[in-house]
Amino acid sequence: MAGAALGATALAGLPGTAYAAPGTPSADTSPTDRTWTGRRTANGWPVLPEAELMRIEGSDQSVRLADGDAASILLHVARRFHYEIDQLRDGDVTGHTTEHGIDQDYESNYLSGTALAIRPRAYPVGAKGGLYPRELIVVRDVLAELDGVVAWGGDFATPKESHFEIAYAPGHPKVKGVARTIRGWQEGPGNEGAGTVDAYGPGRRGRAEAFARRTA
Repeated sequence: MAGAALGATALAGLPGTAYAAPGTPSADTSPTDRTWTGRRTANGWPVLPEAELMRIEGSDQSVRLADGDAASILLHVARRFHYEIDQLRDGDVTGHTTEHGIDQDYESNYLSGTALAIRPRAYPVGAKGGLYPRELIVVRDVLAELDGVVAWGGDFATPKESHFEIAYAPGHPKVKGVARTIRGWQEGPGNEGAGTVDAYGPGRRGRAEAFARRTA
């Protein structure tokens, strides 16, 4: 239901998540050249040689993402940014890449099409505090609404506030459940989902703040 968080389970350390802690070298990453060599990315999804270009509904922009549940969820994030924070413009959103050079392990998730960056030049790796307070309210509301299935780079030990990723391995029931809910919003009468939310309402703000405290 729009206006209510889908749940309140903490992101890190949950059974089924394959997410690698930000800033911690993984077995798939060389600590010298920072080139990701694994067949799966930090969140457990397979590296893709290519990904479909998908339109961000409500905008003139598109992004390449892994087809299926991951795309449904990440496109919802981009739509809410567009509707509630600022209009997306050319070059604002990047997704799947075939470039294996990374600064942080979590950036490997672009290789699987399970992460996107919104305005990465404005919010690069290592920079924090780039969002205005009202923008941060929206981001927190999105994270709570998606029940921790999406992780935000602003919360990582080495931050990247432009970065949003799927936090669970493929097939995880939470990923499937959240994606199914989003598709229900899209297929419904249009009074739910992105573009219909008031992230500043006291009820939603309270839930988002409580969710952030539980997942900190």
